[in-house]
Amino acid sequence: MSSQFPAETATPELNLEANSFAQAEGTKFRGDAKRPMYYEFKPEETIKAKHGTELRCKTWEAEAALRMLENNLDPAVSLVYDELIVYGGAGRAARNWKEYQTIVSTLKNLEADETMLVQSGKAVGVLKTWAHAPRVLIANSNIVPAWSTQEYFDELDKMGLMMYGQMTAGSWIYIATQGILQGTYETFAAMADKHFNGTLAGTITVTAGLGGMSGAQPLAVTMNDGVCLVIEPIDERVKQKVREGYVDEQADSLEHALQICQDKKAARQGWSVGLTGNAATVLPQLLELGFKADIVTDQTSAHDLMDYIPEGEIGEVLALRAGNPEEFKRQALKSIVKHCQAMLDMQAQGTVAVDYGNNLRGQAEKGGLRVRDENGQFLYPGFVPGYIRPLFCEGKGPFRWAALSGDPQDILRIDRALLETFPDNKMLARWIEKAQAKVPFIGLPARVCWLGYGEREKFGLVINDLVARGEVKAPIVIGRDHLDCGSVASPNRETEGMKDGSDAVADWPLLNALANCASGADWVSLHNGGGVGIGNSTHSGMVIVATGTPGKAERLKRVLTTDPGMGIFRHADAGYEIAENVARERGAKIPSLK
Repeated sequence: MSSQFPAETATPELNLEANSFAQAEGTKFRGDAKRPMYYEFKPEETIKAKHGTELRCKTWEAEAALRMLENNLDPAVSLVYDELIVYGGAGRAARNWKEYQTIVSTLKNLEADETMLVQSGKAVGVLKTWAHAPRVLIANSNIVPAWSTQEYFDELDKMGLMMYGQMTAGSWIYIATQGILQGTYETFAAMADKHFNGTLAGTITVTAGLGGMSGAQPLAVTMNDGVCLVIEPIDERVKQKVREGYVDEQADSLEHALQICQDKKAARQGWSVGLTGNAATVLPQLLELGFKADIVTDQTSAHDLMDYIPEGEIGEVLALRAGNPEEFKRQALKSIVKHCQAMLDMQAQGTVAVDYGNNLRGQAEKGGLRVRDENGQFLYPGFVPGYIRPLFCEGKGPFRWAALSGDPQDILRIDRALLETFPDNKMLARWIEKAQAKVPFIGLPARVCWLGYGEREKFGLVINDLVARGEVKAPIVIGRDHLDCGSVASPNRETEGMKDGSDAVADWPLLNALANCASGADWVSLHNGGGVGIGNSTHSGMVIVATGTPGKAERLKRVLTTDPGMGIFRHADAGYEIAENVARERGAKIPSLK
């Protein structure tokens, strides 16, 4: 494919002083300089989500989509603002600045019975539909299966024909690191129950990565009273997570980090330590020192080799990424193999090992490392089959909401209503208590909470009633991660090791998207590759806005029953008894279920 563009569309030099992450993350430094970004259309004022009750659009639904798009790009939230990259390596909110402006203009002029179509970050059409139909339909990164490779996607991306939407970047429902925090918290709580008598107090977890998603791990560990050592090659990321409160302190050396960890472990105090370094280097060093962690995991960005930072001096490594992408990828794969081998070696010494889902094991396997047993199962499990799947069988997943008013008090009012609605849920009460104490609001104030089938519908109506009675100052956006019980097919993560062998069946997220459209969601998205890379997953997203009207209450009932209901259908169909029992108890209609 040709990827030649006029000179005026070429990527300009980035202002490294203005954006310290640009050198580490910008596409200029990924060897992608020919990707058209149309910087002449970049707004002069820095993008931040509008607050308050004044509308720029013709409906609250369109206004909500616009504010969440803006929120994704807020520099406090996004990874590389200049490149419209929100998180996850190169997960974008819009294809380029020109298309961003078109999306904004279209949302502002969208009628109450019209639907905007967005193809990989570009508004491509407006349809006359219905007032109860979605205002926005989004498809990102989807390629015919036989062509769905990273290499083919990269060519389309360089030609300006496609973008990587990750999961919630391209569907405009990202809420910064908090978005994955409770799921990570739940995972470590399940590990505590299974391996450590119900608490991580007196344990040390070693992990890697401090990006938008991986930054949740140290706080999730400390919320379970454990000690966490997190390794990150980009020093500014460590400092940022300390500033945000997701990491307690930064160590100045490995010896310093280990001393802190040992002291906090002895005191049974929850604490997290960030160490600037490379996991492929540090984990083998830990083995050589005879240090034994209780848990080892990672959430480095490994799904695209251009986003995994290999061993070496960071300036030289980033220069290599810009100047010789193929050699960079070769070295990244070599480091991934070393990283993964060290995790296997730690597991052999008795450490609990778990994969946290950016395809590290899959890439190590491509690099020649044996990561599966004789039955084809991974030698150490992913977090979903290991700890989360029973929750998925109940229709539970990362339900979230954001306050369009921009007022944190709206979220705190909803927190109070949540505890009043589910007074007997002690795990939920503990989460809200810890979240209020430790989780910063970044961008629009938001909250994430794992609720199951029946619970989401019930609480969605509570939120709508709060809006109707004016107890919150503006409508509330309700959405979720694409990492949910019935919205994703990802054989190396969410659907790894399904009971019936249906790991790679992608009909389920397609049905999920169709069902949410039929039920009255306000915007629906369908993506390829989020979390684990192009060709390795299919997933869908849903958003609905609680506006306080009776009509919206009816739609909330339908959408917030339909959406988690797909998780019940999917897991009952795979033969999980928990899902079958939930279906019987809560009235989910499954034709084959007696």
